Amino acid sequence: MDVGDAGVDRAAVRARLTQERDALGAMGRDLAASFEDIVGAAKDSNLDDEHDPEGSTIAAERSLVASLGRSAAEALIEIEQALARLDDGTYGVCLRCGAAISPGRLDARPAAALCITCAGRPR
Repeated sequence: MDVGDAGVDRAAVRARLTQERDALGAMGRDLAASFEDIVGAAKDSNLDDEHDPEGSTIAAERSLVASLGRSAAEALIEIEQALARLDDGTYGVCLRCGAAISPGRLDARPAAALCITCAGRPR
């Protein structure tokens, strides 16, 4: 299925995905810098998290920043895959069942690889 068949403007989709990719890339770099700052700050502090009132806060911040970084990296992969589908003419086609992904879903989640029905099913 070609994107034009789904009533989606290729140029607009590419621009939106590229903009999201760039924003996520910048966020990923910022998160990596924050993570390094947190690790650096932890080196100068008491490493006994159990007895240091700041230890648990530093560990929680480090965990949160690492989790956000992983989420951004996963979203970047999804966007790159969506751009590849756009290039090969399969954008807007569910990877699981082969049905068209609704324009509303693609508008809400331009990197969506599954139709709403398949997205709601367990893997």
